[in-house]
Amino acid sequence: MTRGFLSLDDLPGGDLRSLLALAARIKAHGPDRNLLAGMRVALLFFNPSLRTRASMELAAQTQGASVVSLSSGGESWKLETRRGAVMDGDSQEHLVDAVRVLAEMADLIAVRTFAGLADFDADFAEPVLGEVARESRVPVVNMESAMDHPLQALADLQTMQEEFGDDLTGVPVTLTWAPHPRALPLAVPACFLRGAARMGMEIRVAAPPEFAPPAKLLDDVRSKLAPGGSLRVFDAQEPAVRGTRAVYAKAWGSPLLYRDPDAHLAARKRHWHWTVREATMAHGDRAVFMHCLPVRRNVVVADEVLDGPRQRVYREAGNRLSTAQAVLARVLGGVR
Repeated sequence: MTRGFLSLDDLPGGDLRSLLALAARIKAHGPDRNLLAGMRVALLFFNPSLRTRASMELAAQTQGASVVSLSSGGESWKLETRRGAVMDGDSQEHLVDAVRVLAEMADLIAVRTFAGLADFDADFAEPVLGEVARESRVPVVNMESAMDHPLQALADLQTMQEEFGDDLTGVPVTLTWAPHPRALPLAVPACFLRGAARMGMEIRVAAPPEFAPPAKLLDDVRSKLAPGGSLRVFDAQEPAVRGTRAVYAKAWGSPLLYRDPDAHLAARKRHWHWTVREATMAHGDRAVFMHCLPVRRNVVVADEVLDGPRQRVYREAGNRLSTAQAVLARVLGGVR
């Protein structure tokens, strides 16, 4: 991982399992507080953050590194991301210049940015993350991008290993679309699917036809299936949840409707009944509930589930710390 951690693809072969094992050891025994002594970490945010900011700052600090967190248009100048842009608007600095400067000062740059939600193919190409990786001469960590969130995927996998054992091969898990007042990116669903595929899980995806994951994403996930893994897509929740061990709910927008906000809103409202309730969970096999947070209560998931014994969301969020510690220990500390 000499160039950092842009996606799970930066962890070839069995490295994903060994990274998860390192995260489990750190969680059980604590981090090496001097491992990153003298190191400098710069976190750059284009979007609001709670778990990602807290976990990455604490992951660096608890291993001895110094950290600076900057938000575009907040603690830093508003950044322009388009190459060749005539900067006569409200962006005072270009991303290229900001990255080159941070790379002069820091040993690692981490960046968080969201999808544009206007062109799926453009989002799939990861323009902002790619620009940062190209311009930085120090390792780059992806804190969420247009179509990926590998730090979240690690926490999801660690949570399922704690629940079902280290070997997740063949364990049935369901990713279900959920309603939301806004169109949201596909980054979290995509990274969850990629992570579950690499662990050889039996993956079910439930989504209304308008919100079925794009074929390009599903082909990408299938290409990553480890032995014993499978992927099926359903247009209803109940058959996808039946017999599953975990239900992962997440809202995402429809690339088919990106350019028509009114039709997009109408489609979401037509499927408002997809809220995950206890009756939904009852179709599973002692299924647990997972979500990346933040979550719209009684829209994405009912209080009865989120406040009940099935939820694992707070442990899942807590695992963001140990997995971030493991990533920084590998990227900057050389720990294997």
